[in-house]
Amino acid sequence: MPSRKPARHAPPLFAESDALKPLAERMRPTTLDEIVGQPRLLAPDAPLRRAIEAGRVYSMILWGPPGCGKTTLALLLAKYAQAEFRAISAVLAGLAEVREALAEAAAHFAQGKRTVLFVDEVHRFNKAQQDAFLPHIEKGVILFVGATTENPSFELNSALLSRCRVHVMDAVAPAAIVEALRRALADRERGLGASKLAVADTALAAIAEAADGDVRRALTLLEIAADVCHGGVIDETTLAQVLADRTRRFDKGGEQFYDQISALHKSVRSSDADAALYWCARMLDGGVDPAYLARRLTRMAIEDIGLADPRALQFALEAWDAYERLGSPEGELALAEAALYLAIAAKSNAADAAFGAVRDVIAQTGTLEVPLHLRNAPTALMRRLGYGKGYQYDHDLAGGIALDQQCLPEALAGREFYQPTERGLEAKIREKLQSIRAARAAARKAKGTDT
Repeated sequence: MPSRKPARHAPPLFAESDALKPLAERMRPTTLDEIVGQPRLLAPDAPLRRAIEAGRVYSMILWGPPGCGKTTLALLLAKYAQAEFRAISAVLAGLAEVREALAEAAAHFAQGKRTVLFVDEVHRFNKAQQDAFLPHIEKGVILFVGATTENPSFELNSALLSRCRVHVMDAVAPAAIVEALRRALADRERGLGASKLAVADTALAAIAEAADGDVRRALTLLEIAADVCHGGVIDETTLAQVLADRTRRFDKGGEQFYDQISALHKSVRSSDADAALYWCARMLDGGVDPAYLARRLTRMAIEDIGLADPRALQFALEAWDAYERLGSPEGELALAEAALYLAIAAKSNAADAAFGAVRDVIAQTGTLEVPLHLRNAPTALMRRLGYGKGYQYDHDLAGGIALDQQCLPEALAGREFYQPTERGLEAKIREKLQSIRAARAAARKAKGTDT
């Protein structure tokens, strides 16, 4: 039975002096037990933990937000597997560095040693660059560990994904971050234990909340607070200074961006005004382009509200115009009001569904001819060919509708695409449309053209 303890001869995580390192780096976990906030992956009986402790390491993709422990876990993989460790960044590394890392791994492999090749921000490599690792993964020359904050399904090619196991790492909960902060305050060798700081539990909780799931950020905030505090006490005044510029996670175009706009759209569709306002404010707080938000709100008015409340489209467009005139932050309130109105408004996708149905029919039936009586006849030839013959001018008829006049192509006569709901203004539209359709059917039947 293989031992679950790290080997005595495993390479140390930190070879250089710790003197000048920031607190977050000094406190990087050196065992799996020190990693906080990932119980699903690293609880004592979790499959990944059992594999790591037994030295059965495999190639993997670690997907999670900043500061959740991706780099640390890669380091520990090498430590527990008694493997060499080489890290490169897809942001900084070029082809030459990749080749050098692979050649180094091949040399170690020839000597019977494995190499954990850690590629940070792996999604920054294009698909062709990602392919460079494939033969080395297949031969076992490298244990590939890629770290990404983006959805691997979109950013990594299928060939690389098929050779790696994807592990999703979570943003670290505030309670777990507090645990890491307490460890840093108690550790006299790597942490702040020697300084004997006085920090209240409420202060630790405030730092953990401000870190927004990022342990590294929390430790950095604690270190800054320790540097600027007076008399070794981190009080409310110190916290107000350190946490003044706290920001939330938002990537303006990556996974979180699309998750949040999806949440906003679905909250509006579900008529949840409070959730719609929350997600609208979250995106504005995160730095979304307000013009993009205005476009999406306008789309919601068209797609999910439609003719149930035609004022919604007008409201969205006016909010967009108001933002263009006022700018931020004043104009952001107009967008928030639009989100609230759209959420409260009656909903209908009947027009959207009807438009889609018509497009499908057009794709299936091709170029159906316009009925002759609907065609204009500006020339004598066209009149002789029957263009415009038998056309009834609706305004001249009783009721203002030529009920027996066929306007669809003959092959589609009698088809009904638009099915209004009974919500909002569309309820009245439905009543009117049903009346007209019934009258048309009766007129066609009386004329003997009912299909």
